Amino acid sequence: MQAFEEQDYTKRFDLSLWKKLLRIAKPYHRNLFYIIAFMGVCAIMDVLLPRMNAYAIDVYIAGQSTEGIGGFIAAYVLMTAIQVGCIFGFLRQSGFVETSTCYLIRKLGFRKLQELPFSYYDRMPVGYLMSRLTNDTQRLADTIGWSLVDLCWGAVFLVACTVQMLVLNWRLTLIVLLVLPPLAVISWKFQKGILEAYRQVRKRNSQITAGFNEGINGAKTTKTLVREEMNIEEFDVCAREMRHASVRAATLSALFLPIVVSLGSLATAYAMVRGGYSVLGGVMTLGTLQVFINYTVQFFQPVRDIARIFAELQSSQAAAERVISLLETEPDIVDSPEVEAVFGDNFHPKKENWPKLVGDIDFEDVTFRYKEGEKVLEHFNLHVKHGQTIALVGETGSGKSTIVNLVCRFYEPTEGRVLIDGEDYRTRSQLWLQSNLGYVLQSPHLFSGTVADNIRYGRPDASDEEVRRAAQMVGAEPFILKMTDGYNAKVGEGGNRLSTGQKQLISFARAILTNPAIFVLDEATSSVDTETEQLIQNAIQTVLSGRTSFIIAHRLSTIRSADRILVIQNGEIIEDGTHRQLIARQGYYYQLYTNQFQEEQGLEILDGKA
Repeated sequence: MQAFEEQDYTKRFDLSLWKKLLRIAKPYHRNLFYIIAFMGVCAIMDVLLPRMNAYAIDVYIAGQSTEGIGGFIAAYVLMTAIQVGCIFGFLRQSGFVETSTCYLIRKLGFRKLQELPFSYYDRMPVGYLMSRLTNDTQRLADTIGWSLVDLCWGAVFLVACTVQMLVLNWRLTLIVLLVLPPLAVISWKFQKGILEAYRQVRKRNSQITAGFNEGINGAKTTKTLVREEMNIEEFDVCAREMRHASVRAATLSALFLPIVVSLGSLATAYAMVRGGYSVLGGVMTLGTLQVFINYTVQFFQPVRDIARIFAELQSSQAAAERVISLLETEPDIVDSPEVEAVFGDNFHPKKENWPKLVGDIDFEDVTFRYKEGEKVLEHFNLHVKHGQTIALVGETGSGKSTIVNLVCRFYEPTEGRVLIDGEDYRTRSQLWLQSNLGYVLQSPHLFSGTVADNIRYGRPDASDEEVRRAAQMVGAEPFILKMTDGYNAKVGEGGNRLSTGQKQLISFARAILTNPAIFVLDEATSSVDTETEQLIQNAIQTVLSGRTSFIIAHRLSTIRSADRILVIQNGEIIEDGTHRQLIARQGYYYQLYTNQFQEEQGLEILDGKA
């Protein structure tokens, strides 16, 4: 299981949180208004219909009269029809609000995920994000669509019912209302426990989702390392903790509701006894007693509903805190308002104002540290001319990837500046720079769809001819044409129908198709066979010509033609030159190259003997 620990939330019921959610649901405020109106009318009908029953008892039954019964029936039928119509209206509107709010929050959440930089994904596991945008979002949609409107009905009904009861018998009503203060105290006592239990439920649910995600993605590793039993034990610990928190939350809710019901029943019983004596003494009519008892019973129905909704809101607040925290996450890297005004943002680019990117790159006294980590670069300086191919060599953790990530503005310097074409790249939009990037990862990611879809992923408007030309440039077309459907062949989830080398060539073609000014190959040949490596080397010779490019290399044979080879150690450049120059110096690069060359030669000899 992941060691990542989510943020803990300790606030009690937070009204401001729900105000934020209602602001998010602003497009559906009109529908919420309709729901409140329908529920309000229903509540009033629920109060008036018992008065109609009382009238019927006193006049038509006790009074043994049928005068005016036709008008009474018509009025009763009309009120019932109004109630039925309002119930249909509120059910329809509530269903619409629920599904629409769920859609809206997920859309905003996905948009936020597109805006957040790499640093966010470095510290946030996929399973936690999945849980926020699925389970937590559905919980909030249910709450806004149904629970909040139930609260509106309960509030209107309680007010109208209280007024009617006071009119009928104010002394008896005040005695019944004495139950409310104890209910308020009990609610306050239960609030903290229920909310904390549900927070733990949501937190553990995220961890379980993350566990499923890791278990599925790491299935091969689990099998090869025979980790099944240990994984089950680790997962069982988290699952037990969620079960414990769920049982605690259910227990508290189970105790809370019966207490409310019991207090309401005591009040109803008291009203029945006192009212019965009043009827026997001739102070109150039978119809009045019937309607008063009816109101007393009904009075505690919305109180019970509110108690139930209150318990649900505790659970929903735990979900709301997590979703809002995602939606309100501020990216570590943002364009200034001045930059956005000129160049636009990620979703509304003003490409007409974008300058042409040439490819001159400068690091000026750059210092960089990851959040809560040690420094990776300190007072780092580098000048790269446009069109140069720069190879970065060094041990794992030396700072190679950090340098490239800073060039791409996936991260920004802690101190110092990175200049693109002589300008601090923070004076340009992120989209401007990253639209001019071609990036091929060590472990390429393909999306479900066809080969052609994946190649044109960065340029959906690319023609079939442009897709084929990009594949030809990187040497991918021969294996593509051998597939049953050629460019229309399905690659499978994550490209699982293709070999690593084939995925690498397709990702290379995808990067080429966008015609980038800056190209990055991040150990692109470290996981491919010799034949694919040769194809990529041939592509590098032609594709990178005229582009500023960075190659992070594990296999040094792939970088012999680079214009400059930088040997990085502890965030510093310890050697800089061409392949020939560095070999002639017989320094660190020479040792790396000769050791790797001898190792490869030994493997070839062994393969030959085999």
